Amino acid sequence: MTNAKTPHQIGEISPPRFEFRTFGYQLDASAKLMADASIAVPEAVRERSSDELYIVSKTNDSNNTKIRNGHVDIKTLIQTVDGCEQWKPQLKTGFPIVKEVLVNDLFPAFMVEPPALRKESYTLEEFLTLVRAHPKFKVIKVHKHRHAYNVNNTICEVAKVVINGVHLKTISTESTVLADVKKTIEAVGLTGVENINYVQAIKRIIKWENKPLAT
Repeated sequence: MTNAKTPHQIGEISPPRFEFRTFGYQLDASAKLMADASIAVPEAVRERSSDELYIVSKTNDSNNTKIRNGHVDIKTLIQTVDGCEQWKPQLKTGFPIVKEVLVNDLFPAFMVEPPALRKESYTLEEFLTLVRAHPKFKVIKVHKHRHAYNVNNTICEVAKVVINGVHLKTISTESTVLADVKKTIEAVGLTGVENINYVQAIKRIIKWENKPLAT
């Protein structure tokens, strides 16, 4: 019986995946190893740029919330195994957002009580106004220029990012199969490097956490 793995399709809704990501300024050696080891990826996702908004909360590190292309996307941290984080897609929806979703999904993801909501639905700008008025939230601009790879059947990327005006690089690998992620970490020379997700990186950059980036 053939036990072939089905390649992951970048950008699709997926089951929980194990992820390793790190941020820094000197990731060129690992980026070259990743590019050299990669099989071909679809041209449509090979190189992409985007402008996104991340919403970070002082009360929560376990939900990654971003707005891209007019949609809010939330994924939740399930567990950490051998330094790799397993994240589950929680919510992806466009605007306007109805009140019930804000009350039952979005604000609970931030681990705060929702503000008084007087409308039945909210546009993107109205939602951002609610968030920016809250003392425990920050809305952070993030620009990404990403290069996609596939190493050991894992979804990989190397990206130049601008987070709140700070220029740096990030490199990542993710898959539903933990062993494949660990194999890729070793293959690109990142064994022992700290796993830093976007929420952690943003909090370090805006000085909500007094920790350095990896390199």
